[in-house]
Amino acid sequence: MSEQTLKRVDLIFGEYSSEKYKVLANTLVRSNEDILKDLLDSGLRGRGGAGFPTAMKWKFTAETPGDEKFVVCNADEGEPGTFKDREILLRVPRKVFSGMAICGKVIGAKKGYMYLRGEYRFMLPDLMKELDVYHEHAKKLGYDFKIEIRMGSGAYICGEESALFESMEGGRGEPRNKPPYPTTSGFMKKPTVINNVETFVNVLMIMRLGPDQYRKLGTTDSRGSKVFSVSGDTPVPGIYELELGMSLDRFVDEFGDGDTKAVQVGGASGFCVPRKKFKDTVIGFEGVPTGGSMMIFNSSRSMYNVLRNYLEFFEEESCGQCTPCRVGCQQLLKGIIAVKKGDKKAVYLEQLMKLTESMKITAKCGLGQSVANSFSSIVNNFKEEMIY
Repeated sequence: MSEQTLKRVDLIFGEYSSEKYKVLANTLVRSNEDILKDLLDSGLRGRGGAGFPTAMKWKFTAETPGDEKFVVCNADEGEPGTFKDREILLRVPRKVFSGMAICGKVIGAKKGYMYLRGEYRFMLPDLMKELDVYHEHAKKLGYDFKIEIRMGSGAYICGEESALFESMEGGRGEPRNKPPYPTTSGFMKKPTVINNVETFVNVLMIMRLGPDQYRKLGTTDSRGSKVFSVSGDTPVPGIYELELGMSLDRFVDEFGDGDTKAVQVGGASGFCVPRKKFKDTVIGFEGVPTGGSMMIFNSSRSMYNVLRNYLEFFEEESCGQCTPCRVGCQQLLKGIIAVKKGDKKAVYLEQLMKLTESMKITAKCGLGQSVANSFSSIVNNFKEEMIY
């Protein structure tokens, strides 16, 4: 895809058949090897932000010995500025359930779970109705794969896969040590595939379109489309499905208000890109990856206030299990406040940057490790706003 184009897509939300679960029915008669080959050829990578190849995750789990395996859909959408999974579940939940069912066939699982964000409890009645429809169709197809919905309780940390498993098992939502990884020891310590909402829908779309058609979207390193949650200083906030591989410059032309000075790509745990880097920044796995959040800031915004807001969020949401994250988030917040007040010299920011690098290496999970993303990108690009 040319960096000069911004192509809108209707893959995720588009209606493709009047017959519900038709693509699922057609896929269930195919061999597991064929399904995995299509996923591998499509180039699909996880849409949660990390971008692990979906076919490889499924293949590893399928090859792991075990008398019981699970499929888990991570619908704990807690990243600030992200609200696209909510829209997918409201509009096309059957596509999510179908994707989970296909995964169950490939890895040999009989049970699937959707872990739904606590704040999305209002969606539960409609999701349960669609789940009943899914189970009716699965029964007609002679396919034994049951799906159950488990509710979260509003903890950001439970978006981390192993903390999510702990929560589902009735424990405190705290990350586990890795390895082992979910493909060998996930929910109930059994081999588990865990993907997010959007990834499962993409699987279904690949089964419908075929890998060759899917690969026409995006770039070599970022195949397909992505659903973006656009918010902040924009005249057109909302949900947009766009082809991956676009330049941030084109994105801002489309969604900015004419005075955009920075875009936070990937939510509070993502990267802040200043105006001078818009043209050279690609949204995709070869550039700046994102789980979907795109927060736009114009010149009226204080980037110090933005960073302080993020750090207050991280301090609140840290599970407190590991010292680098628990203490690190506190010290970073205290540090930028001290510099702003003049209690610490500007050079102290360099010490705080070193702290974020230590957190990136030593924190137990992605929360503490990713604090460095927003901290370093904001401080490096807007240092004067941290001081004056």
